[in-house]
Amino acid sequence: MLPASQRSWLYEPGSLTLRLQRQYGDAFRVMVLGQGWARGFGGERRLLGLRPGTLCLAREVALMNGDQPLVLARSIIPAQTLRRADPGLARLGSRPLGEVLFACPHLRRTHMQLARVQSSEFRAMAPEVSVWGRRSLYTIAAGDLLVCEFFLPEVVA
Repeated sequence: MLPASQRSWLYEPGSLTLRLQRQYGDAFRVMVLGQGWARGFGGERRLLGLRPGTLCLAREVALMNGDQPLVLARSIIPAQTLRRADPGLARLGSRPLGEVLFACPHLRRTHMQLARVQSSEFRAMAPEVSVWGRRSLYTIAAGDLLVCEFFLPEVVA
């Protein structure tokens, strides 16, 4: 059973970026951990309906309160979605993806999955803990994209 504090974050219907900015103010920032072209993991490709060789822009970031990581996120944007959408999505730098996505009037979350994983499953930004995450499939006018977010204990406390 999920505690109410975690449920609130996992089922946040609006922009996670905006919620974090409101909570942490000027201390909120995005740290880019990596970005580049990839074929995506099997589950990511299946959710996006992509063939195994399809290239996607994969972006991994930590949403931070100063130097404290709060959320680890991975976004997968198929090349075809990127071509039809704002190509600037490939050049966000430390600008939050959510800031751009939630400004899109046609954005819809069409699917969401929850999972609990060990922090060792992804980049070692946190001590070994069990964390909750969500994987959201979004549709914008230009196509689909996938956003996976893992909530570290500091954000859901």
